Amino acid sequence: MHLALERRAERSATIAITSPLIAIGLTLVTMAVLFAILGKNPITALSVYFLDPLTDSYSLIEIAVKATPLVMIGVGLSLCYIANVWNIGAEGQFLMGAVCGSWIAVKTQGTDAGVWVLPAMLVAGAIGGALYALIPAICKVRFGASEILTSLMLVYVAELFLDYLVRGPWRDPNGFNFPTTAEFDPVATVPLLLEGGRLHLGAVIALIVVMIATVMLGRTIMGFEIRVVGAAPRAARFSGFSSDRLVIVTFLISGALAGLAGIIEVAGPVGHLQPGISPGYGFTAIIVAFLGRLNPVGILVAGLFLALTFIGGEQAQITMKVPLDLTKVFQGILLFYVLACDSLILYRIRLVSSRPGAADGIA
Repeated sequence: MHLALERRAERSATIAITSPLIAIGLTLVTMAVLFAILGKNPITALSVYFLDPLTDSYSLIEIAVKATPLVMIGVGLSLCYIANVWNIGAEGQFLMGAVCGSWIAVKTQGTDAGVWVLPAMLVAGAIGGALYALIPAICKVRFGASEILTSLMLVYVAELFLDYLVRGPWRDPNGFNFPTTAEFDPVATVPLLLEGGRLHLGAVIALIVVMIATVMLGRTIMGFEIRVVGAAPRAARFSGFSSDRLVIVTFLISGALAGLAGIIEVAGPVGHLQPGISPGYGFTAIIVAFLGRLNPVGILVAGLFLALTFIGGEQAQITMKVPLDLTKVFQGILLFYVLACDSLILYRIRLVSSRPGAADGIA
């Protein structure tokens, strides 16, 4: 007797709906085992991670703050993935958007510039992210290079470029030699929505992005083209849809949203440009996109859940003395289970007997 994967006659709608829940459940079980290995009470640890932040108003606000860039980046990535285009470099596009938008804040520092500064920063951030995403798109269309490798490698270029700027020409002369720019002027910062917290206008922008993406995918020719090219490339070619053009378009949109998230993060919660402005938002957003079933509304829910892991991880580090990197382990395990469970949408597990003609279905 042995287990085998058998292709289903048609996609399982039930598994497609329950797959994220199964993945989350398996992840929680795995994390409980890891906590036990570390000598921590699994129930207490999981409670600190996933329940305690939901009982505190400050933590709830911080969850919304953390979810804002995850949702924006995740929506952009979902457009790529639906079209079967693999943008893995959203982290670099996030950083480059932050750099391009911050250029305006640095150049207008102390000049009493008007209210035009913040809108210009947002536009510059989106353009910077889009142009940076255009590099792997052109490499794929023109030279056939793997967009997975090129977009990923460009992440490290963006990190080093940001590091050079804040340690060199943009470093604050009054910053005690720390690698950071001067604090942005008030006109260059994202307005807060609530006094006494960090929830800012970027959260509203993220909701608008979700609504626009929902309408685009469900009600426009562009959304139809994205879905057709991803699901049936040959049918798309016969319909006159250009896959190369779609690679460019989806990369541009994805990069623009990542860049916009980058400058919002810098001009909002951070307040200045420095290394380490992202705890890995661009990579975590990949998990958000798949956990949300590549659906904008699902991505909103998944973004809040992954933001909860960031806040819960910080609390667990303080109260239980567990490494903060355990949060990244959690997110990696979650991605593994999401992809593994998604395979059950197209395949069922069969218990195959060594005797001819004998087989039993399991899932």
